[in-house]
Formats: sequence, structure tokens, C-alpha cells
Amino acid sequence: MYKTAVRHNFWDWIDSMKSRGPQSLDKVVGRNIRVHRLAKGMSQTDLATELGITFQQIQKYEKGTNRVGSGRLFEISVILGVSVLTLFEGGKATLAKGDDTSPFSLLADPLSLRLVQAFSEIAERRTRHSLVDLLESMKSRKN
Repeated sequence: MYKTAVRHNFWDWIDSMKSRGPQSLDKVVGRNIRVHRLAKGMSQTDLATELGITFQQIQKYEKGTNRVGSGRLFEISVILGVSVLTLFEGGKATLAKGDDTSPFSLLADPLSLRLVQAFSEIAERRTRHSLVDLLESMKSRKN
């Protein structure tokens, strides 16, 4: 009887380990790593080299496929020049709403980030408004 109980507990434990995967907060952290990496102009390979890992591992972190350990998260924050807490920004709101429409997820796209960076360098307010109007009119034509 004892062997059967131990065997069942072991296999229950194995099954529980299989079902434990990344959660939505892991995806938020990964997305924020991507946003800050892109903002710093680093490739996945650049970041991976600094960490001594493969770029594929960075991809998995950024997609939220693999969890980032606490030590590695600290290393990433130092390389990116941000606090560890910054990598959790948007986590509470995203978890509560269950959606992925935060400004951070929009900035995870390299083209969106480039657009925001270029837009922020336009000093004239009138030009900025004209650009927003143009982009919004293009969006409404698509629908």
C-alpha cells in the first residue's frame, strides 16, 4: 500500500509540474524586456551575448514561453538600464483585465516604437496634430 501511495503522489507531482507553465505575468515581463531592449537599440543576439545565453532563450523570455529567473531578471534590468520593477509595469492591469491592449504591448512592435521615437522628436505641435489626424484617417479608411 505504501508503494502505491508514493507512486501516485510522484505521478501527481510530475503531472502538476507539466501543467505549470508561464502565466500572464511572465508574458508581461517578456513584453517589457522586448520594449526596453528595442528602445535601447539592442538585438536579441546583443542581449543574449551579454547574458551568456542564446538569442533563442531571449525569444522565449520575450514571448513568455519561458519564465525568467530572479537572478537573470536582475541581470537583464542592469543591462537595459532599468529597475527590476520597471519590467513588471502593466502587470497588475493586464492581469486584472485579461487583455493585451496596454501601451507596452503596442510598443513591443519595432515599427511602433520607431514611430513613437520619431514622433517625439517633432517639436512643432501643429505638425504633431497633423500627423495624428493623418494616421487616424488612414485607420478609419481600412475599417
